[in-house]
Amino acid sequence: MTDPAPLLEVRHLRVEFPTRRGRLVALDDVSFSIAPGEVLGVVGESGAGKSMTGAAIIGLLEPPGRITGGEILLEGRRIDNLPHEELRRIRGRKIGAIFQDPLTTLNPLYTIGRQLVETMTTHLPIGPAEARERAIGWLEQVGIPAARERIDSYPHQFSGGMRQRVVIALALCAEPRLVIADEPTTALDVSIQAQVIALLKRLAREKGTAMMLITHDMGVIAETADRVAVMYAGRIVEIGPVREVVKNPRHPYSAGLMASIPPLDRRVERLAAIEGAMPRLSAIPPGCAYHPRCPRILSRCAVERPELMEAGGTMAACWLYHRHD
Repeated sequence: MTDPAPLLEVRHLRVEFPTRRGRLVALDDVSFSIAPGEVLGVVGESGAGKSMTGAAIIGLLEPPGRITGGEILLEGRRIDNLPHEELRRIRGRKIGAIFQDPLTTLNPLYTIGRQLVETMTTHLPIGPAEARERAIGWLEQVGIPAARERIDSYPHQFSGGMRQRVVIALALCAEPRLVIADEPTTALDVSIQAQVIALLKRLAREKGTAMMLITHDMGVIAETADRVAVMYAGRIVEIGPVREVVKNPRHPYSAGLMASIPPLDRRVERLAAIEGAMPRLSAIPPGCAYHPRCPRILSRCAVERPELMEAGGTMAACWLYHRHD
């Protein structure tokens, strides 16, 4: 059986911000794909480029940031060079986005029911009455109690966690092919988090939706994702099956991230921490950007930048895995 064609392909993506002192490279040669029904987790510290990658895919980069290289394909069709209006149509219909802050997504002047109904009638071949019934169903699926009564409430009448569930319903109700979820469960308490994660997983499996899950929470990734991409300083430093990356990380940075997760089976006095901090965009070191913090540095790490290479069960951008031909 052949693998299904990827639903999303990102090839050699480069994003730059022009400044008075020259151009800052925010994403540098980022490549990955997501198959239908697959959840790709994207992790890394703040500033690694996770959210920037999601924003580039959905065409919502903050100016003056812009894509200066590479291409993004959705269902085999290039979308990064489309006119604004065409991309906006695709964004509603084929790509759903879940952001961390529900207030940026919801219109405070409309009831949540109106927002859900408008989204569905715009993108699906259904009328308002059916859309309203479906909207109630979606609110129930994301765990809004008494959804039939609450559908005519305004966003400000919901708590933060409830608003975030409404945002998730709004992103999913047009049945998009791809969902970009940027820290979708940060504002939720743990039990609701589990419910939302289960919903996202079910959607991927049943509807064949491809999902890019951006988070700094490895627990969420381990629970939800099929594969995981670890980002550092605007590049992917390791990508592979979630079990491999969690249990047996190959890149020293991935290993540092995994070591900082508290174990459930024993008490530890102190969690391992990675020394130092992520470099600023204006001061990314030469060679491997991680080398100033790396406990396993080799002489070439400071001068030559490694590409992703075979590293056992994953691909890692690390000279430790360089094969001498």
